[in-house]
Amino acid sequence: MDSATSEKTGAVQGRPAQAADVREIGRRVEAEAAFLAAVRREIGRVIVGQEALVDGLLLALLCNNHVLIEGVPGLAKTLSVTTLARAIQASFRRIQFTPDLLPADLIGTMIYSPRDGGFSTKKGPIFANIVLADEINRAPAKVQSALLEAMQERQVTIGEETYHLEDPFLVLATQNPIEQEGTYPLPEAQVDRFMLKLRVDYPAREQELEILRRMARSHVEHDVNPVLTPADILRLRLLADSIYMDAKIEEYIVDLIEATRRPEGYRLDIQEWIRHGASPRATIYLAMASRARAMLQGRGFVIPQDVKSVAQDVLRHRIMVTYEAEAEELTSEDIVQRVLDGVEVP
Repeated sequence: MDSATSEKTGAVQGRPAQAADVREIGRRVEAEAAFLAAVRREIGRVIVGQEALVDGLLLALLCNNHVLIEGVPGLAKTLSVTTLARAIQASFRRIQFTPDLLPADLIGTMIYSPRDGGFSTKKGPIFANIVLADEINRAPAKVQSALLEAMQERQVTIGEETYHLEDPFLVLATQNPIEQEGTYPLPEAQVDRFMLKLRVDYPAREQELEILRRMARSHVEHDVNPVLTPADILRLRLLADSIYMDAKIEEYIVDLIEATRRPEGYRLDIQEWIRHGASPRATIYLAMASRARAMLQGRGFVIPQDVKSVAQDVLRHRIMVTYEAEAEELTSEDIVQRVLDGVEVP
């Protein structure tokens, strides 16, 4: 890294940023905004509405992390992911998770060749830039364990060899929250590996009318043009890392996380509803997602609203509620909202 680049990213490294640096970052964000706008435009040619879902997928792309998407069937979860993959000149694989899936079906296996008496490696569908794990909660524990290594270490082990996965590498997983037959609960360690958990809701009436007009036919063409390359993604990620975050915003993020662990210190009467608060990984992801959200908004600096906008997606799957909370029909989202309402905004 040259000295000029080092100065521009000084805020990320812990050094105070100059006003000129922030303006320069803002100019670079404006220059790159066309790429993000093009991705949104291409996705919008297929997906009606679901802006929060699309923005969440773009946040994950900018932050080099994984997303868990939850919603009832028919809300375009799978279609959104496949459309994003088609808007990027990158490899894509879809894996339909089922109860009889084996780790070898995911990562690959060793194949014996009787001709030469040796073994060769057959790589599985995990070797792609974007992997759609459809209905991830239908796979058994051994498959989840294999996927966990790929998500966390960005590598897989086949036989005695370890293979590194391509960059970018994103796991975008979907799960159905209402059907329990034939499903396995995801291990908490694996759920924590997902940077965001996105909840997909029903479209508005006007959006559903548009969906009807576009989709209610026997054959539908999804015309999507690739507008990003892996090199573009890596460049945008570096820019997202350089977004300026003031020390007061950093303290605000830490306060939000601390309030999920020791709410009494923030005059929040919610400790009886929290079994486990958010981990330090939540602090890291909340800061990263806030920077990426500022970039999506066309700014070179983070404001408190960026933090509040991504807090639910980062925290809803990281706070474990007590039986008392469940008895009062309180969810982790309710807890997060009370924390956001109760912690002072800088």
